[in-house]
Formats: sequence, structure tokens, C-alpha cells
Amino acid sequence: MKTLTLLRHAKSGWDDPVARDFDRPLNPKGQRAAAMVGRHIKSLGLAFDHVVASPAVRVVETLDHVGQGYGSDLAPAWDQRIYLASTATLLDVVHELPAGADAVLLAGHNPGLEELVLLLVPEGESLRDQVEIKFPTATLAQIDFQVTGWSDIRTGGGTLTRFVRPRDLDPSLGPDAP
Repeated sequence: MKTLTLLRHAKSGWDDPVARDFDRPLNPKGQRAAAMVGRHIKSLGLAFDHVVASPAVRVVETLDHVGQGYGSDLAPAWDQRIYLASTATLLDVVHELPAGADAVLLAGHNPGLEELVLLLVPEGESLRDQVEIKFPTATLAQIDFQVTGWSDIRTGGGTLTRFVRPRDLDPSLGPDAP
């Protein structure tokens, strides 16, 4: 079995005057949400054999804060292809994951992550329906696959076992909270 956990970067600062989208940092709410998600990951006892992530500043900062909440550095492998990637590119990244890794965290951006969940999980699952509505910032989606290798993952072949939004952990991290 292979388990893929997707993490969308936390809320970034649109008010920050940066020249490139790639360089946008997290805002304070995003920092709090990422740390909260890290604590939640730890409370669930989740561990990852491999972490791969977009090198965009907001993803780097998200993983730093998640790691602080988790209590350990996640030591990601940075992959430029994940930055604003299409679903096809993300699926290529998944297919190329290390064979010895059974539990992987992939951190990146929307709409790619949301579309990847919708591609890999068959219609009709209640958690999938929530993803269709919205895949907010700093949200985790965990998908299990009954396969032996990452290259065996196919459309509709996964089971969405977890979909956790920051507001599920702390209502003050919801969309209307300051």
C-alpha cells in the first residue's frame, strides 16, 4: 500500500510587495494554520518516508511552520515542477516517487492539488465531495492506494481517507476569521 498526503501551502500575504508570485510569503494567519496542521499531523501519529515540495517561498515557509508544530524538520526534496503544476505534471511527480517510500507528503499549490485529488479518487465519496467544494490553504488530503509501486497509481484508484482544513482544527482559522 502507498499513502500520498497532499498539503496545500498556508495562506500567503497578498499585501506583501514582492516582484514575483514565487516570492510571496505567508501571512500571520497562514503561519498559525501551518503550525496547527503540524501539531495535528503529530497527534495523528503520521510519519512520512519522503517529502517533496514546491520551492516557492510560501511552501517553504508552510513546511517550516508545519515542522515546528510537528516537532521535527520535514527535510523536503524541492521540485520546481510542483510550482503551479498541472495535474498531469503532479501525476508525473507521483509516478516518480522513490520506490522504498510508502508514505509521502507532497506540498504545493492549487488548483493542481485539488484537481489531483479529484482525478485519483472516484466520485461518490463524501470526503471527495468536500474537496470539490473547496481545497483551502493549509489543508491536508490523504489518499491510500492498494498498489506496490507509485508508477501503478491510476485515475480513480485511490481512497480519500482524510481531508482536514485548518478551520476544522480551530474555527478562528476559517475563511471569515481575522
